Amino acid sequence: MTKPLLLFAAQDDAEFLYACHFNVEAGLYFRFAPGDDLLVVPTLEVERARNEGRAARIADRADLGWAETQDTTGAWAQLAQDVLRQRGVDAVRISGRLPAAAYEALRDAGIGLEIERGLFGEERRRKSAEEASFIHSAQRAAEAACAEVISLLAVAESRDGLLWLDGRPLTSERLMARAQSTLNEIGYQTLEMIIAGSPESAVPHFRGAGQLRANAPIIIDIFPRGSSSHYHGDLTRTVVVGEPTDAVRQMHEVCVAALEGAVAAIREGANGRDIHHGVCRLLVERGYGTTTKGFEGRPDGPRLNHATGHGVGLEVHEGPQLRDLDCPLQAGDVVTVEPGLYHLGVGGVRVEDTGIVTRDGFRNFTSLPRSLDPLAYL
Repeated sequence: MTKPLLLFAAQDDAEFLYACHFNVEAGLYFRFAPGDDLLVVPTLEVERARNEGRAARIADRADLGWAETQDTTGAWAQLAQDVLRQRGVDAVRISGRLPAAAYEALRDAGIGLEIERGLFGEERRRKSAEEASFIHSAQRAAEAACAEVISLLAVAESRDGLLWLDGRPLTSERLMARAQSTLNEIGYQTLEMIIAGSPESAVPHFRGAGQLRANAPIIIDIFPRGSSSHYHGDLTRTVVVGEPTDAVRQMHEVCVAALEGAVAAIREGANGRDIHHGVCRLLVERGYGTTTKGFEGRPDGPRLNHATGHGVGLEVHEGPQLRDLDCPLQAGDVVTVEPGLYHLGVGGVRVEDTGIVTRDGFRNFTSLPRSLDPLAYL
């Protein structure tokens, strides 16, 4: 018989969200059996939980014997013990994300704890029609923010190799603020994004800082989350204000070709490893390198040093993976495809779409142009 499930909430905890559809800073979720689950929240969250949460029973912690202490984690652990004892439960399944202090408290109280690794992993991979629509909407929000950023780059002025707008330096920070505002106005948010100029963009996860340069690639990577749905989108475009060098133009062309090849190969039953290897093979054939074993290619020039893609959902990075890992794709997987090339001292180029795997192929949620030219987005 399957043991009951116990989850401790943390803000933006994807497992807790998936279990009860409620995002809360602190709380407990118990699933004793199908249709027999309990969500416990602080008093101030009870009404919101009743409106948003999906559990057979919503309870105020005050009604279950909550005792205030300086050790808040310990207090939640004690409340969990009390609820379990009342139900005659002495062993539960838990998430690997359970706080260590809560684990110790439950273990010391004699509760048997079984860590369920990959909790909800398979279920979360297969997106329902509703979940897919949430991600598609988030992708449209990412496109709106990206287009807003590029519209400002399209009218920027170049002076001595640096970009200016309205008489002020055009910085990564100014563009991030505009993107955040665009997202907020349509019900989306993101804690961070990437608007990275070159040569610093040669580090793939450099977020961007300071005044941007003309005639050099600018990577724009936006991965918003719906304020109500909590599902993400993920989009990257690279543009150049001015004239790109031949080297950058060629890097961009091969990344777009690699993306198109990967998209054409994705379908139910395809292996994420094969998709990734296909991207790496194309890059090597075109004279570039990668960090994937067997596809190292040129060691001293631009290279791909990350996976081809990843799953998207309640987390911006989740299963499945398009990398050097055996991972057959399933219908309902939502994945990114994001080939990139990076050269220290020069900068980076990355192009990324997001879409859903189907029995027959890949339904792309992304419609934004892939051009290096900002004017192509207007």
